[in-house]
Amino acid sequence: MNVPDPVEWGRVLVGGVIVLAALVVGVALRMVLNRLSKRAEDTRWAWDDLMIRLLRDLAVVLTVVAGLWAAALTVRFQPGVREVIASVLVAVIIMAVTLAAARLAAGVVGQIALARSGVSQSVTIFANITRAVVLVVGLLVLLQSMGVSITPMLTALGVGGLAVALALQDTLANLFAGVHILASKTVVPGDYVRLTSGEEGNIVDINWRKTTIKTQSDNLVVVPNARFADAILTNFHGPGPEMSILIPAKVAYGSDLDHVEKVVVEVGREVMTEVDGGVPDYRPLVRFHTFGEHSIDFTVILRVRDYDAQFLVKHEFVKRLHARFRLEGIQIPLPTRTIVLADGQPVPLPAQRMP
Repeated sequence: MNVPDPVEWGRVLVGGVIVLAALVVGVALRMVLNRLSKRAEDTRWAWDDLMIRLLRDLAVVLTVVAGLWAAALTVRFQPGVREVIASVLVAVIIMAVTLAAARLAAGVVGQIALARSGVSQSVTIFANITRAVVLVVGLLVLLQSMGVSITPMLTALGVGGLAVALALQDTLANLFAGVHILASKTVVPGDYVRLTSGEEGNIVDINWRKTTIKTQSDNLVVVPNARFADAILTNFHGPGPEMSILIPAKVAYGSDLDHVEKVVVEVGREVMTEVDGGVPDYRPLVRFHTFGEHSIDFTVILRVRDYDAQFLVKHEFVKRLHARFRLEGIQIPLPTRTIVLADGQPVPLPAQRMP
C-alpha cells in the first residue's frame, strides 16, 4: 500500500485552506453586493441594479473557481489531471457567465422596452427571446471549449430548424405577431380596445402566443396573436387616454334653443369639474342637428379622462340635466301622434272581439 508523502499532504492541506479562503471571500463579497443592491434599488437609475446583480451572481462562483485552480497548482497534479481540472473549471466559468449574462441581457432589454412602452408586462417576450439567445450562444461556446465541433451541429440545426419551423408554423406565427404588436406599439397592456369581431376590453397581457383581454364583465377573452395582429381594432387609449363622449338628447319644439344650449353647457361644465373622471378645463359643446317627429334633437359632447370614466360622467350628466330641465321648465317631449279627421267625421272603430 502506497502512503502519500507528508509534503504532498501538506500541499493538499494548503490547497484546502486556499479553497476555503476563496469561499469565505466569495460569500463576504456577495453579502457586500447584497447591501449595495438594496441601496441601488432606491435610486432612479436602473442600470446600477443590473450591474450589481451581475457581480453578485458571479462573486461566489468566480472566487471559488480561482481558489480551486490555485489549489490545483499548489498540489502539483500531473499534467493530464491538471488539464482535466482546467477543462472542468473553464466549463463552470462559461456556464456561470452565460447564466449571469442571460439575466443581465434580459434585464437590459426589459429596461429599454419598459422605458419605451411604460408597461412592465409588455417586456416579457423581448426578455425571454434575449435570454434564450444568450443561453444558446453560451451552450455553443461551452461545447466548443470541451472540444466538441459545433459546425456539424449548426448544419444539423439549420436543416432541422426548417422542419421544426414547418411543424410549428402556427406557434411561430403567433410569436412573431406578438413581437410585432409590441414593437410597433399599436397597443400595450392596459389599453382598452374593441375588435371588429365584437370583443372589447382592457388588454391585460401579451405573451409569446396569445393576447388576453379583460372585458367589462371581468371575463377573460384569449385571442391568438396572429389573429389579433390581423384584426381591425379601435384603441380607445390612442393617441391618448382622454376621449370625447356623445350624449344624445331632445327638447320640445316650443323650447328656446338659445336658453337650452346655455343650460346644457352650464350643466356640462358643472359635471366636468365636480365628477371624478371629467376633464375640468374642457368646455362642453351642444350641437342641434335634427327636426324630429316630435322634438328637436341635439348631441352633447363631453370629455372624459379615459374609457372607464365615461359611465359615471354620463350617469351624473343625465341626472343633473333632467333636474335642471325641470327647474327651468324645459320640456323633454314624449312620442305623440296627432290624428286629423276629414270634415270632422268620426272614424268607426272595429268592434271588440269576444273571446
